[in-house]
Amino acid sequence: MSVNRVTTRAVPGEGDGLRPPLRGRDAELAFIEARLDALDRGEGGIVRVEGPVGIGRSRILAEAAAAARRRGTRVFEGAADPDARVAPLGPLLEGLLSGEEPLPGAVRLRDLATTPGRRFWLLQELGDRLRETARNGPLLVVLDDLQWCDDLTLLTFNTLAAGLSSHAILWLLAVRGGSVPSGVRTTLDRIRRAGAHELALGPLDDRAAARITEDVLGAAPAPDVLRVARRAEGIPQLLVELLGSLRDGAEVTIEGGTARLSAGPPAPRELPSVARRLDRLSDGARELVRAAAAVGGPVTVALLAERLGRSSAALITAVRESLDADLLSESGDRLAFRHDLIRETVEAAAGPGEATEAGTEARTTGPGQVPEARTAGPGDPPGADRPHTDATEADRPRTDATEADRPRTDATEADRLRTDAAELAATAPGPAAERSLRALELTPADAPERARIIAETIPLLWQTGQAVRARELGVSALATDGLGPGDEARVRLALARLAVPFDFSEAVRQARAGAALPGIPVDVRGRLLAMLAAGLSMAGEHAKAERAAAEAWETAAAAGDRSAEATLTTVRSAVSFHRMDLTEAFRQAERAAALADALGVSTSLWVPEALWHALLSHTTGRSAEALAAADDGIRVTREQGRTAATRMWLMTRSRILLEAGRLAEARADAEAASTPADPLGPGNLADVTLRYVMMRVALHTDDRPTARAYAAEARRMRSDAAPVVRHFGSWMLALKTDSEGRPDRAMAELDEVMTSPAADRPAYAGLVDPADAPVLVRLALRAGAHERAAQAVALAERRAALNPDLTFLAATAAHARGLLDNDLATLLDAVRRYEDCPRVLARASALEDAGAKLAVTRGSEAVPHLDKALTLYARAGAERDVARVRRRLRALGVRRRPRSPGRSGAWPELTAAETRVVRLVARGLTNREAADHLALSPHTVSAHLRRAFTKLDVTSRGELTRLARHRDSGE
Repeated sequence: MSVNRVTTRAVPGEGDGLRPPLRGRDAELAFIEARLDALDRGEGGIVRVEGPVGIGRSRILAEAAAAARRRGTRVFEGAADPDARVAPLGPLLEGLLSGEEPLPGAVRLRDLATTPGRRFWLLQELGDRLRETARNGPLLVVLDDLQWCDDLTLLTFNTLAAGLSSHAILWLLAVRGGSVPSGVRTTLDRIRRAGAHELALGPLDDRAAARITEDVLGAAPAPDVLRVARRAEGIPQLLVELLGSLRDGAEVTIEGGTARLSAGPPAPRELPSVARRLDRLSDGARELVRAAAAVGGPVTVALLAERLGRSSAALITAVRESLDADLLSESGDRLAFRHDLIRETVEAAAGPGEATEAGTEARTTGPGQVPEARTAGPGDPPGADRPHTDATEADRPRTDATEADRPRTDATEADRLRTDAAELAATAPGPAAERSLRALELTPADAPERARIIAETIPLLWQTGQAVRARELGVSALATDGLGPGDEARVRLALARLAVPFDFSEAVRQARAGAALPGIPVDVRGRLLAMLAAGLSMAGEHAKAERAAAEAWETAAAAGDRSAEATLTTVRSAVSFHRMDLTEAFRQAERAAALADALGVSTSLWVPEALWHALLSHTTGRSAEALAAADDGIRVTREQGRTAATRMWLMTRSRILLEAGRLAEARADAEAASTPADPLGPGNLADVTLRYVMMRVALHTDDRPTARAYAAEARRMRSDAAPVVRHFGSWMLALKTDSEGRPDRAMAELDEVMTSPAADRPAYAGLVDPADAPVLVRLALRAGAHERAAQAVALAERRAALNPDLTFLAATAAHARGLLDNDLATLLDAVRRYEDCPRVLARASALEDAGAKLAVTRGSEAVPHLDKALTLYARAGAERDVARVRRRLRALGVRRRPRSPGRSGAWPELTAAETRVVRLVARGLTNREAADHLALSPHTVSAHLRRAFTKLDVTSRGELTRLARHRDSGE
């Protein structure tokens, strides 16, 4: 692997070790300087430098790194190398952990990178280290040759770059243009959607090329030299190598300060960079490229196949390899060299003998003809003098009995592995995935059972955090010729299950396409229809979900499929929730969770059904029950190695903690769940949980940079295909805009939500929680939108009337009505109803509103309400709300200096969660041991401990332990 490649790799044209001036890139360098200026102001981001091979991407990165160092910015540089055996995360880790000031924790991070099943924790810990480092000053992270990076580096890059967007970290990466692996293209698409800056490098103009020519030759070029230079077509690397070969071959003379050709136009020559790419090719790809060079112009694959005596299908790998090496390019149905100088290098490297033979073959072989037999050479394998297409049974190598029996043996072993995988799936999905993949390896590409094995493997890979690999398997299976409807349906079902957390609309598309296939087994069709209903429900298309579920019930009942029944029961619960019949929603949710629990997790068609039950419990005010379920879910799934399910439970718990007023813990869980081991796109489930949580926490804590970052996410969400994602994005933008004192604009953000078709409008008119009804009423009244405020109150009261046993809903309705009517008695009734409610922020809001109303005429009676609100906000860590209530108290002539948000007399600076972590760490537990003890992730423990160190002004565990002895002994 190339370490710190940008600074150590030789720049074309270097002779004495001094880098020549960079020509023709003034605009690009100015752009880089502007991004570094922004970085100095604390604004991070991503810059992608893209262009073809030889265009100077690495040089731009080197100049950027040098400019950053001159400013005092800490720089990490890494690069991938196609010739090296790359360890997982190697290119990025080498950049971060090498050099004069490596990122702390090198050994720990390397161990996590190379230990199977630890990728989830690696991303969390690496993110923590980068955040901590960025607090001491801005960072520039440079990653060159992204197209050669391993999957884990790609995953880590796009995950960390997005997750750390609010920190002073600038990510600068270079990737070649044109053909890149699909995983790289996915990463590029993802960071583009995340707002990455793009710096596309094109060919140099004639003026810059002339200046480079003068740099290389040491004299101003004469017209004949410039004509040769123009053959490079503005590609710096080819230009420098071409000129260097002229200089080294004494083909240029300098007279009177002018460089001229010594003789006529130079002959074609071999350029080093092209020769290196040619040497990296396999024998088959090199043979194909040489055959293309012999033809000269664009050529079809069919013609190359004829000339090489092979089938077109047999050349697929060689064609892809030559495209990936940037030697050839596709133009319609033909292949052509990317540059004439590349073709000339290939011809020069082949030598006259090989070129003549290829040319002769080209002349003697016409369309549809097979090349004549040639005599085998000394290096050829036996039988090389016979064309492949003329082979007879006698010509083929004889096979001994062991080889003849191998297919049967492999099939038996594959069956055994599939059985083992099925048995392990419920409790050990990691080993199950390994066995399923091994069974796939043993199964020939044309075997009839291969598609079914792929369908079995996809959910196992997804559960263990390998979603990208799972999707690639499914896509490759769908591209297979001759795939029967039944097998295609199974693969589409697996892809629909895979897509649910990432892309609701894609899950719907796959399920609908699979269910429409003719003649598929009834049980498969039933599951596809169930997934269609589930996908529509999650997307917020409630009316369509209800219709799809009705059809799915009949099919599932005919098949006697309990897994489909569990999924459809959850859909029924969601439909009841949308209709505001929460009693029925709970009944169906409990039934779905019981069904799924009895069946086992391996048969669940979508997300764990218990997740929905937990979120439903919290939404209706049963937060303690919901939190217990989330804690148990995280513990169990972590023990089983079900990374995807662990992440979903972390998302759910972050939402519960937010609305329970445990903001620091909510943010820690959201950050932990924001670093999936293998993401696919931004993630719709993350949109409607994690991004929502992070925005709300940022607004309550007055974290403006984070709020700005998630406002950008919300704008992206506004264009999503799924209505529910658009609605969440609109509500987030409305809250952010209102916090800036622009209520009119905030209401405008909600226009689409408030006017969407009633059938698919969220039950709370675009709100995501019952406690948001008073928030919307307050916002609408400030904007003068009385009708909108009245609409929100009517919905809140209807919801409470339909569910009289749920006190929390009655409290939110009274709170909203009191604000609309400006009625003190109703506001005080809301405060009373909130008294035993675990929804801390909602209760504090009602107390504040009642106190504000009392302050108008009865100031002394307002103080106790505002004091209580202040205490609740302070305990939650809601600094922005604390400041607002303090202003209200000061207006009444009362000054309060409340104790910091801690809940412990010995630790007044800390929250309850931080206190628990501090006490365990002070007892000598490691972060991981504390995490296991508290049923938290190590990332969450690290976040709590980091904040505690800052609040307590300690820098080591030893200091913390001494402080703990002193404080706790006196408590």
